[in-house]
Amino acid sequence: MQKDSFDRILNFLLGASWAIVLFGALITFKLFSSFGFTFSIFITIVYIFITLLLILLLDAFKINRERLQEAKKQTQLLEKIYTTTHN
Repeated sequence: MQKDSFDRILNFLLGASWAIVLFGALITFKLFSSFGFTFSIFITIVYIFITLLLILLLDAFKINRERLQEAKKQTQLLEKIYTTTHN
């Protein structure tokens, strides 16, 4: 199965997003550790929550794209069935 450029870009962004979550959480924790352990944990959890929401948004784009592709296939099949039965 051949992937188009949109799928490749989306898969790359999903992989890069997970790397950003991991390294960003570490950097966020270290950056705010001077303000106290509890505050830095809280800010890190907020950061992780927001970035996971962005990953879910990318995943929703991917799922909607797959749903659109499947709907196009079904439409072509239904049009083919319609033309063979009405001719």
